[in-house]
Amino acid sequence: MDEEEKRITLRLPVDLHAWLAAEAKSARRSLNSEIVHRLEAERGGASPGK
Repeated sequence: MDEEEKRITLRLPVDLHAWLAAEAKSARRSLNSEIVHRLEAERGGASPGK
C-alpha cells in the first residue's frame, strides 16, 4: 500500500468488538479492514481535512 498509515490503540466495549469481529468474518475481512471499511463508508465524499 502506498498510502501513509497511522497506528492507534482503540478501546471498544466487548459487545461492539464481538459484533465487529462477526461482521468482519462474514465479509471475509480482518477486524482492522472492517473498521477502516466502515469508517471510510461513513466519511463518504468528505475530503480528508474535514
